[in-house]
Amino acid sequence: MNIPEPLNFIQEIIVNDLKTGKRTKVHTRFPPEPNGYIHIGHAKSICLNFGTALKFGGKTNLRFDDTNPTKEDVEYVDSIRDDVHWLGFDWENREYYASDYYDKLYEFAEELIKKGKAYVCELKGDEVSEYRGTLTEPGRPSPWRNRSVEENLDLFRRMRAGEFEEGSCFLRAKIDMAHPNMNMRDPAVYRIKKASHHRTGNKWCIYPMYDFAHPLSDWIEGITHSICTLEFEAHRPLYDWFLEALELPDRPQQIEFARLNLSYTVMSKRKLLELVQSKRVMGWDDPRMPTVCGLRRRGYTPSSIREFCERIGISKADSMVDINLLYFCIREELNKSAQRAMAVLDPLKVVIDNWEEGREEEVDVENNPENPNAGNRKVIFGREIYIEASDFMENPPKKYFRLKPDGEVRLKGAYFIKYVGVDKDASGNITQIHCTYDPATKGGDSPDGRKVKGTIHWVYAPKAVDAEVRLFDNLFTLENTGDIPEGKDPLDYLNPNSMIVKQAKLEPMLGKATLEDRYQFMRSGYFCLDSRDTQEGRLVFNRTVELKDSWGKAQAKA
Repeated sequence: MNIPEPLNFIQEIIVNDLKTGKRTKVHTRFPPEPNGYIHIGHAKSICLNFGTALKFGGKTNLRFDDTNPTKEDVEYVDSIRDDVHWLGFDWENREYYASDYYDKLYEFAEELIKKGKAYVCELKGDEVSEYRGTLTEPGRPSPWRNRSVEENLDLFRRMRAGEFEEGSCFLRAKIDMAHPNMNMRDPAVYRIKKASHHRTGNKWCIYPMYDFAHPLSDWIEGITHSICTLEFEAHRPLYDWFLEALELPDRPQQIEFARLNLSYTVMSKRKLLELVQSKRVMGWDDPRMPTVCGLRRRGYTPSSIREFCERIGISKADSMVDINLLYFCIREELNKSAQRAMAVLDPLKVVIDNWEEGREEEVDVENNPENPNAGNRKVIFGREIYIEASDFMENPPKKYFRLKPDGEVRLKGAYFIKYVGVDKDASGNITQIHCTYDPATKGGDSPDGRKVKGTIHWVYAPKAVDAEVRLFDNLFTLENTGDIPEGKDPLDYLNPNSMIVKQAKLEPMLGKATLEDRYQFMRSGYFCLDSRDTQEGRLVFNRTVELKDSWGKAQAKA
């Protein structure tokens, strides 16, 4: 095998394994629990597992850890499968489930009992915690720890047969109640759950614990390197213990890396589920959510997420990643590829008094200045247009270079216009502005060399397309949602302005936008159609990201 150069510490371990002959191949897996939608943190793991295997000519399995039937659903299975594919990865025919191995896992459990390394315990929840001890005090052995092999086998088989109620007993590994690692103090192996499973139905009423199913599923599938996030580091001795206790050959190796912590974001599935169930967001695919389907609906591309995962790297130490790096990755991509368009989010009508009524004219507007092959498009111009309300001020401050009394401004691709006056309603609110245009300035240049500092975008009023435009900000106001004051909850820090809705006027071509199209609305950001709420007769655009690049500017100064 031609062994490539490593890019991170995990790949360094793999290179060493291959060079020393400890391994002859690389086989990884991505093992999500189907109890929620995957998020950007899972995307990091997906890119690492699939990317590492691809780098070394190996394989990656998609394995659903479906060991808790009360929290799992086919909806989540389907969404995970779809999101992994969308990110650009293919597991070919290697889609597995922990439930595929229930019969074999049960046999392994009986084997542990026969070896005297597992027993049926009747301690209840509070008693289990009390007997386990603390970090500074050893635990106490369960009163049922020394049952005979025969008695334990009989009880375990009766557990499987459904003779006992939930919580009345469970199977425990017999390890060491004084072990300094709390996970090794006779952990649970099987528990009773009289619940229907989404794949096995009512065949089972006992289900394996994750710490038991995980290493053995890895072994059954021939996984060589079981790559996990850092919270599983303390579970690695137990991972190894099950494999060693069962005397299994060619054991997989667990390696841990730091999970993704993203500023102004919650990664806890429990908290994300709470957001959905309490209807604080529009669902798992709400564009403010860190879920892959939410980012997808917001307009992110698979390549931008892969680029983000590549840039943050892989480390052993927990750290906080600035969310502006995620914004930078999609902004950098869309700047080169997105079609430019004119959209007025806060419309204010302008009437050009010296333009003939009913007359229309085409002007040229560039499609993408970053792409020399993008060319121009024709846009209709006429007597009545919309501009942004913020592009006019009656009493402007100094250095205000947009439309103002006694001022002149350039309309993008069209003409210079000069302020004449305003119409107001009974409350003194401006209803429309009157201007005149200079016919000699078509295209936005003056033949007499007259300089105009301000250029604004516009939309021709009679043919403007109505649309709902959603502007998104961070879902939370707290930068580090893991650093919550005592007595507080992350949901206490929800940003009330995380979504602002505008009733906008768009240039006509945006009425024919498709879900695959990406646009830069001039001076407003990058946008795409909302895949859920856009319907016949209703256009809804989501802002993917603003034009402002605080991360890129900060890196330039560093």
